[in-house]
Amino acid sequence: MFKINRKIEYALISLKYMSHKNPGQLTSAKEICDAYLTPFDPTARVLQIMAQEGILQAEQGAKGGYQIIKDLSKVTMRELSDMITGPIEIANCFHGDYSHCGITATCKIIAPMLNLNERINKMFGTIPIGELIEWKHHGERGIKEKKISPEAVTATKES
Repeated sequence: MFKINRKIEYALISLKYMSHKNPGQLTSAKEICDAYLTPFDPTARVLQIMAQEGILQAEQGAKGGYQIIKDLSKVTMRELSDMITGPIEIANCFHGDYSHCGITATCKIIAPMLNLNERINKMFGTIPIGELIEWKHHGERGIKEKKISPEAVTATKES
């Protein structure tokens, strides 16, 4: 089934965390990783990408870190996805010129899959990150109240 890439999850986690800080207050990758038990390397990499793309400002040094500099209500889920993982492609055969797929000539679902991919891209283009990370959901409390096993935490750190 369709799933959001973990790197996009780390980007959303980071943006949500930083959005609750005072303007000008810096956040390090380690701070986010410690707070949410995310793996350091991919979390640090998505922060670097978002800084290169102008969503964050990076400050170097021992007391350095990142801060949000772009209005997140003007950044869409599609833009975030494109910068972190590249264009949304719901099927492996959508990559490049389709030449690596062995059944392209006889495939009967190219049009439906292209239509679905196009609609998902359009939908993601209508979802502002600012709204997404601020919305509350009625199911959040129930999920948070469930016990997390030590194995799940270890698996998350290794992702």
